[in-house]
Amino acid sequence: MSDDQYPQQHPGRPEGQDHDHSPFQRPQPQQPQQPQHHPRQDQDPYGQHGPHGQHAHQQWSGGTATQQRPARSRRTGLAAAVLATSLLVGGGAGLGGAAVWDATHDGTAGTPSASASPSTSTVANQTTSAPADGSVESVAQKVLPSVVQIDVTGNGEAGSGSGIILTSDGTILTNNHVVEVAGQGGSIRVDFNDGTSADAKVLGTDPLTDTAVIQAEGVSGLTPATIGKSANLEVGQGVVAVGSPFGLDATVTSGIVSALNRPVNVGSDAQGNSTTYPAIQTDAAINPGNSGGPLADMTGAVVGINSSIRTATAQTSGQSGSIGLGFAIPIDEVMPIVDQMVKGETPTHARLGIQVGDPQSGDAEGAVVNEVSAGSTASKGGLASGDLITKVDQQRITDADSLVATIRSYRPGDSVTVTWTTGNGQEQSGSFVLDSDATTS
Repeated sequence: MSDDQYPQQHPGRPEGQDHDHSPFQRPQPQQPQQPQHHPRQDQDPYGQHGPHGQHAHQQWSGGTATQQRPARSRRTGLAAAVLATSLLVGGGAGLGGAAVWDATHDGTAGTPSASASPSTSTVANQTTSAPADGSVESVAQKVLPSVVQIDVTGNGEAGSGSGIILTSDGTILTNNHVVEVAGQGGSIRVDFNDGTSADAKVLGTDPLTDTAVIQAEGVSGLTPATIGKSANLEVGQGVVAVGSPFGLDATVTSGIVSALNRPVNVGSDAQGNSTTYPAIQTDAAINPGNSGGPLADMTGAVVGINSSIRTATAQTSGQSGSIGLGFAIPIDEVMPIVDQMVKGETPTHARLGIQVGDPQSGDAEGAVVNEVSAGSTASKGGLASGDLITKVDQQRITDADSLVATIRSYRPGDSVTVTWTTGNGQEQSGSFVLDSDATTS
């Protein structure tokens, strides 16, 4: 087992997966439904470790789809479905009807009063002005051209999600769980904000960070998103989510950053390595189909990738909607992975070289070291089985997921200070140069 795996000491939980009580969910593709028509492991995670500073936006250069199709009003295909494990992004929802005026308070319904006089009110001339900087409207105008809807089919399944345009010629960032349904032999179709569309292929996927990069074919002149700095975020700061919840393309929701560095565990890869990241928590409405779309700050810069929500129940056979607890992958942590995928390289991740679990005592906080890999940086630095890791740099470690998410926020070769309590109660700390899983078979 790699050091990104959990030991099999958690009752009722498969190795490498989330705790049974986990209510975190992420969307998986599901069969589309016809629209209704109404009359008119100790793993080593990604996180934020840079200091807060000025916004440093990166502009990817970017293109226009060449395949024209009629302009769409609203797409009604369902967004991604629920994972069989209790992890999905998700929720079911219906479309609300129009409000109806109740005329009974002012005479017989449908019968206008005989004494009613014609209206003499006038409508003032309205002028259209540019939205104020920092408003949700201004963010929407800036971000919408850089967001796509992604429709995926494969292995008898179909679903949809969202994506972020990185280059003018169609490099697009999204979630791994959005495109994994395509598998081998499936198809991916990208719908752009201007109503055009194009086929796409997968350039690379990374289950450990739940990210993927796809390439739209035969396009140019697209509008790339501006990439911001998630390390600059503060709790309470306004953010805007853009995507295609339940197939409703070009949907904009807004809210605030309600927490930072929230450890979110949404499952594991084929080798049992935990997919856990230090999430940006937001109350902006995020639903199935938002997955892979941007979470933007109020300058319109992308600071996260919308990926999962917390549902009201731990396990469900259907999809439940947003309850104001959405989670986005910090953009700082995934951009090095994105660069590797674009180049066709296998993504690499930092690791300490240990297997961890949660403390047996409900009063204790930290990640318990269950096993140390021979020759790892943990072994060289003096960590031993039974030690309780309580801090990495200045980040407090509360449990195994917390350690995984924190280590994933670093890159191989980064140096971190680890604080731990030994089996006999002594507190120790030391500097560790993080290993890379590229050397792991």
